[in-house]
Amino acid sequence: MQGSSGVQLATVDVPAGQVREQILQVLNAWGMAADLAATTADLMTETDLLGIDSHGISMLPSYEAKLRAGTLRIDARPRVVRDALSTALLDGMGGLGYPVAAQAMQLAVDKALEHGVGAVAVRNSHHFGAAGVYARIAVRRGVVGLVTSSATTLIMVPTHGTAPVLGTNPIAFAAPAAQNEPFVLDMATTTVAANKVKVYDFHGKRLPEGWAVDGQGASVTDSARAMQYIFERPDGGLTPLGGTAAMSSHKGYGLAVMAQILGGTLGGSAMAARRAAVRQPGEPDDIGHFFLALNPDAFRESGSFEEDVDDVIDLLHDTPAADPAQPVQVAGEPEAAERQRRLRDGIPIPEALAQRLRALCERGGVPYVLGA
Repeated sequence: MQGSSGVQLATVDVPAGQVREQILQVLNAWGMAADLAATTADLMTETDLLGIDSHGISMLPSYEAKLRAGTLRIDARPRVVRDALSTALLDGMGGLGYPVAAQAMQLAVDKALEHGVGAVAVRNSHHFGAAGVYARIAVRRGVVGLVTSSATTLIMVPTHGTAPVLGTNPIAFAAPAAQNEPFVLDMATTTVAANKVKVYDFHGKRLPEGWAVDGQGASVTDSARAMQYIFERPDGGLTPLGGTAAMSSHKGYGLAVMAQILGGTLGGSAMAARRAAVRQPGEPDDIGHFFLALNPDAFRESGSFEEDVDDVIDLLHDTPAADPAQPVQVAGEPEAAERQRRLRDGIPIPEALAQRLRALCERGGVPYVLGA
């Protein structure tokens, strides 16, 4: 692959088992409990298998930075704070978001299977990876899943604004089908997730127009410069879903606010823009998540919902394609196909990421197992 400068960038395909082992060794070396580290490694590897490179093993350097800053309590174990018939509240205790998010989604499904609906909020958590992996937990157990989350990094520039006040605040929705792949929508509420810009930077690729803007609202296409606006500067950032901050509709911005209210405010987690002014060094991120599970059998005859979802998907598949080489697909299918390909061929690790992971492993005293 060539970067924007024309320099050839190396990428190595690594078997999924090795990627999982690398993540697990790092988490264990950091002091994460064995069972929680196993859950986290499974979810991060699954994310990479689905082709969501922005949220898999590439997140380890970010987590290390939080660990070294004292804002991540790697040895934390989640606890249940409230537990009612169809609702619950979990506390992530300042630890990585993966274990508490998996526990919350499983608990929501348990409640949905028993009561028809399960809704679980999480407070005091950290980054939990890709929202879609938790929605997929729901469909694997035969129910509809909805996932939202707040965020800690101020990234989104609201419509008509020039400074970021919200995170990407993702939303995921999944519904099971009888014969087709499940419908799985996994989206950022910005035009693109911030960590996807990070992947572009790893590969030296230029960004499409309208993804990122500077402090005057002008588009930034240099991925390295965009990373500065996203993670280092107080101005500029990513545009709301739908286009540039100056010209987009309010829909992406509104979705981000909705995800903040459900994912953060409902469970009692702080809004990052407010907390940033009073946050003390070493305090955790206090990200919130929300998980909703709906049992179709509570609404209609068993199996009929999945058959009708198949009908919806089949109808979409039957739509005449503008390009016969690119048949109509629905959300979730590209990721499922990529998962099969990567199980066969391996997970691509760009050299820029490999260099950071080698150094991270050296600092943690663990072997680098992703190749030479």
